[in-house]
Amino acid sequence: MTCMIVDDEPLAVKLLESFVGRIPDLELKGSFTDSIEALDVLTREPVDLLFLDIQMPDLNGMELAHVIDNNRTRVIFTTAFKDYAFESYEVNALDFLLKPIRYIKFQASIEKARQYFAMKENAEAAASEKVEPTDKNDVIFLRADGELHQIALARILYVEGMKDYLKFYIEGERKPFITHMTMTAAEEMLPSSGFMRINRSYIVSLSHIRSIDRNDCVYIGEQIIRVTDAYKEQFDQYIAKRTTR
Repeated sequence: MTCMIVDDEPLAVKLLESFVGRIPDLELKGSFTDSIEALDVLTREPVDLLFLDIQMPDLNGMELAHVIDNNRTRVIFTTAFKDYAFESYEVNALDFLLKPIRYIKFQASIEKARQYFAMKENAEAAASEKVEPTDKNDVIFLRADGELHQIALARILYVEGMKDYLKFYIEGERKPFITHMTMTAAEEMLPSSGFMRINRSYIVSLSHIRSIDRNDCVYIGEQIIRVTDAYKEQFDQYIAKRTTR
């Protein structure tokens, strides 16, 4: 993977350069303290990964991320301000590293990048082979990390809401897919025969529920989710119809 560093703090640039130098499959194509200069080079010579600070003079990191080709260059933000985390999803950032950056966190971001590019390569290979899509009623498409991902409904464990974003937890995936969507939109997308909202922040796959305890807590995947009063009647009716006497 090729990469570039853009940060107006020379010490931050030096640290990231040292991290990049320790990763065998990372090739540093350039480091810049001037974001406008970096944009000029990126336009002519795009890279796979861009380690990008946010607060910079003239053209800040968020503005730069908006104008580059996000399908070609994936952004990993490096910033001292965690308040930008949600905004970073709007430009499909691959990851968000909070300063001071530790090497172990940097390594985790690189692993995430490896997985992303491997998945992209597999998707392109499948498309070139004209793989027949699954029945449209059995899948949904989630826009996450700058791409549309086809997800089988049967693999969805539960959905967690966080303001205007949702986390889709998928069976077999280490991390959730994060997408810009409301809970209402998710309820409309997911078939009511297989999914149910059980509190303000969660929609669960009914077929993946392992157990329900006496406190109305649902055990699903590695999560325990409580059924709140506003959704309890509907949930209880569903369970009653399927409970042995």
